[in-house]
Amino acid sequence: MTTWLGLLCAAIISGSAWAYDTKVTVTGHELPKELQSVGVTEHLGAQLDMDLQFTDDKGVTAPLRHFFDKNKPAVLAMVYYDCPSLCNYHLNGLTDTMKTLKWTAGQDFDVIAISMDHSEKSDLAAKKKHNYLTAYGRMQTDAGWHFLTGSKENVQKIADQLGFRFSWMPEKKQFAHASVTYVITPEGKISRYLHGIQPDPTTLKLSLLEASSGKIGNMIEQAMMFCFQFDPQKNKYTLYAWNLMRIGAILMVLLLAVLLVPLWRRDLHKRTRT
Repeated sequence: MTTWLGLLCAAIISGSAWAYDTKVTVTGHELPKELQSVGVTEHLGAQLDMDLQFTDDKGVTAPLRHFFDKNKPAVLAMVYYDCPSLCNYHLNGLTDTMKTLKWTAGQDFDVIAISMDHSEKSDLAAKKKHNYLTAYGRMQTDAGWHFLTGSKENVQKIADQLGFRFSWMPEKKQFAHASVTYVITPEGKISRYLHGIQPDPTTLKLSLLEASSGKIGNMIEQAMMFCFQFDPQKNKYTLYAWNLMRIGAILMVLLLAVLLVPLWRRDLHKRTRT
């Protein structure tokens, strides 16, 4: 394809997309000049600065740590609330995925959105939050949803820590940016990057389980983490053969014990009688 529309379609199919539409002619795999500074650099395990100040949808300004629960992981998205396209698709997709989970967003894990547009204020954030809580259908989880705004300096700092690079396009009055769901530990460390508009339900579930260090989920769900390993190339968890072999070996030992221990006890009993 030689138009930007073609490049946009290809990006969406591959799991990434850009919130910016224009007629820019490109050749081969060359990116338009406007997008060369846009993208995501993964900083897995990096600690977010929990002292950065943000304002929530109720107008309360507090350090980032105020919006985290020390016992719960969080899903985080860098968006902007007046976005005409991609941010809406991303938040719609994330909400749809969360609706399929047995766990409840805002109760078993927190939901945090941070606006990349420092000019946006809490009134707009409140409207956006209300829309997505309504779409989610569980208004009682309001306390665990945080739609934040912040100063230009703090927005840029958190974006840099997340590895999130975005750019303002003045002629289009839009931001160019990628679409990523971040899974964050209760302490504020980056646990997983889920690229694309809508994360896969199983991948999101396992990512939250991993980020919580087993604090959420039942024993069976926690055991699943032993069998699966995240594949960054596929952007999802895949069966981990080595752990499956270890489980098979343990089960074999247990099976042999169940079969052989009664025989051993019977033989021992006969010897003691004679």
